[in-house]
Amino acid sequence: MAVNNPPGIEQMISYPKYETVEEQRHYLKTILAGAFRIFGKFGFAEGVAGHITCRDPEYPDCFWVNPFGVSFKRMKMSDLILVNEEGEIVAGKHQNLNKAAFAIHSAIHKARPDVIAAAHSHSVYGKTWSAMGRLLDPLTQDSCIFYQDHGLFDDYTGVVGELSEGDRIGLALQDKKAVILQNHGLLTVGHSIEECIFWFVTMERTCQSQLLAASTCMDPVMISHEVALKTRDYEVGFPLAGYFSFQPMWQDIVHEQPDFIDIAQPEGKLVL
Repeated sequence: MAVNNPPGIEQMISYPKYETVEEQRHYLKTILAGAFRIFGKFGFAEGVAGHITCRDPEYPDCFWVNPFGVSFKRMKMSDLILVNEEGEIVAGKHQNLNKAAFAIHSAIHKARPDVIAAAHSHSVYGKTWSAMGRLLDPLTQDSCIFYQDHGLFDDYTGVVGELSEGDRIGLALQDKKAVILQNHGLLTVGHSIEECIFWFVTMERTCQSQLLAASTCMDPVMISHEVALKTRDYEVGFPLAGYFSFQPMWQDIVHEQPDFIDIAQPEGKLVL
């Protein structure tokens, strides 16, 4: 990605450590299921649209994703399905895969080995801003997270169904943390699920903020290039900042909706 963790930050904030790959997979599935509940809580669901994926820690060519047609607000760990690079469901109790999810996410995970998770939904302010066909401006501290670190995919041709369109979205994303899909919505990626989800939530709110600023018919004051870069790189926009900023959302969803954690212990070895 364009932004790396600043020197010394890992002495203050660090990612969790695991004894086994089964323990890591259990952790990732727990966070992923909770991420869907967070999206549901924030109103990011729109019918059957939207998906979040997480690369499997043992089989990096496979990713966990939500089954097609299951409500974000009802998602549980046991609902998640594992999909391989051919679009085949290789683990999980459901057999329904969102073809658009596979077309988009398979291309991103293939093009970006550093990406653990990717998220997309038809959130209200994200899809509204996407119709402007332009990048976000550095208007607030939070918007600096995305300053020169998000792309624009300006080739909307309808519902994504072809793998080639996923490839083009990946090209628009490049090495950045997010991409605006024109006339469609937002997509964010991360080195962790936590980072990816926080980027999406705050990008949605950044779109809302910029739309509100534009509605005043006044000229908002932009943050300077130098300050925006410093704020992004050393204060709010690096990977561990996203991971840590996610934690209050996680604490709230576990407290409010603990039923999504329906697999108590790491499962046995996964054989594909």
